[in-house]
Amino acid sequence: MNIKESVLDVLMYLYENYVEQEFADASNYDALRVELMGAGFPEEEVNHAFSWLNDLAERRDNLVNPASGSIRLYSNIERARIGAEGQGFLLYLEQLGLLGPQGRELVIDRLMSIDDEIDLERVKWVVLLVLINQPGAEDALAQVEEMVYYDGEFLH
Repeated sequence: MNIKESVLDVLMYLYENYVEQEFADASNYDALRVELMGAGFPEEEVNHAFSWLNDLAERRDNLVNPASGSIRLYSNIERARIGAEGQGFLLYLEQLGLLGPQGRELVIDRLMSIDDEIDLERVKWVVLLVLINQPGAEDALAQVEEMVYYDGEFLH
């Protein structure tokens, strides 16, 4: 495994190899940490991944829900990092009713917290990770999962 593995690579591995209850429960972190390092992930990235998940749960519980129908204006930094394609994808998910304003804000927050370059593929993965942690988002999760795994395209 490449020593340059990122936090998002660790999170994607968790998503693909464990059920949500296993990696969403902080009491499993020690066992998962050992397994991830055994799979070749650097300890620092594993620790950052669990911190990322903890921050997601904390922010989900404390985020003020934006008004329904509000328009999201991206800051200059957000526009530069997320890009037009990523922003378009988030808007598309909102228009389909798969991602609400609060979910969008969580996705943007979590994208901005990673050091990796942000491309459309990473945006899709962060959406999955946010949706898996949203109660009642099972249908939206299944649809976005199809976009990730089966390269489902969205309209431009």
